[in-house]
Amino acid sequence: MLNYLIRRLGYGVLILIGVNLFTFVLFFSVNTPDDMARLNIGGKRVTQEQIDKWKSERGYDKPLYWNAKEEGGAKLTQTIVWERSVSLFALQFGRSDARNAIDIGHEIKTRMWVSLQLALPLFILQVIASTAFALLLVFFRHSRIDFWGVVLCVLMLSISALFYIIVGQFLFSRVLRLVPINGYAPGLDAVKFLILPIILSLLSRLGGEARLYRAMFLEEIGKDYVRTARAKGLSEAVVLFRHVLKNAMIPIITSAGSYLPYVFLGSLVFESFFGIPGLGAFVIEAISGQDFAIVRSMVFLGALLYIFSYVLIDVAYTWADPRVRLS
Repeated sequence: MLNYLIRRLGYGVLILIGVNLFTFVLFFSVNTPDDMARLNIGGKRVTQEQIDKWKSERGYDKPLYWNAKEEGGAKLTQTIVWERSVSLFALQFGRSDARNAIDIGHEIKTRMWVSLQLALPLFILQVIASTAFALLLVFFRHSRIDFWGVVLCVLMLSISALFYIIVGQFLFSRVLRLVPINGYAPGLDAVKFLILPIILSLLSRLGGEARLYRAMFLEEIGKDYVRTARAKGLSEAVVLFRHVLKNAMIPIITSAGSYLPYVFLGSLVFESFFGIPGLGAFVIEAISGQDFAIVRSMVFLGALLYIFSYVLIDVAYTWADPRVRLS
């Protein structure tokens, strides 16, 4: 297993390098440092002196890839690609391109915990609710409960998350006044601000996840080992929970594991609509403000989390099914 993990991590590093370089080239081929300065300074009349000052303050006055004016290793290190791209591998995110030039690393550390408060309970509830609902439909398969349950799943996955947000805010915040319509507070007061987005996000994902799990359980329930279990006199509930669920864990782990990066990066839509100052809202603010330093940093962090999550999924396979060997 160790050799396999080392090899996967090696592949992951190569992918991370490719994503990082591609993102850097893409950003700086679309916008030169002068264009970035004009966007951030604003105004109709931007002088060259203002542009040069902005570039000097943020290190964009250096060459992109090769600094011929320096000597030795400084030819590489005193460049934009080294300070703005290679430094990301040491998790040195630098400062933003905005006027106040905030510390990106500090913002990530601060906002990450806010995103976790929203995404971690949602992740746990989503796996439990989707699995339980799918098992319920399979238990009552070929009945009206199964039929109308599938219809409900299709309806739920056909509705946009924005619809859930608008209706939920109007009903629970404006009409019933049970929770605040948006905002955030630290500590235990965060519960009243997070409960509505957690419930609405769960509803928006439940239909698709439950329908997927139902299809997997139905595939498993027709196999020989299930018929053998029934022949031994085991009840349908025991067959479902002890045998079918256990043998369907690999696709469930795959589906749930792909959501892990969002646990740390947050939900772009829900954090933005509910005014939650997490990493999702941080990305939206950076995109709307055309702060390319933050966007590049978040793309790198997202790629890093995706690589880590899929390595973690491979390890979880061996826990779920002893027959799986990582070699």
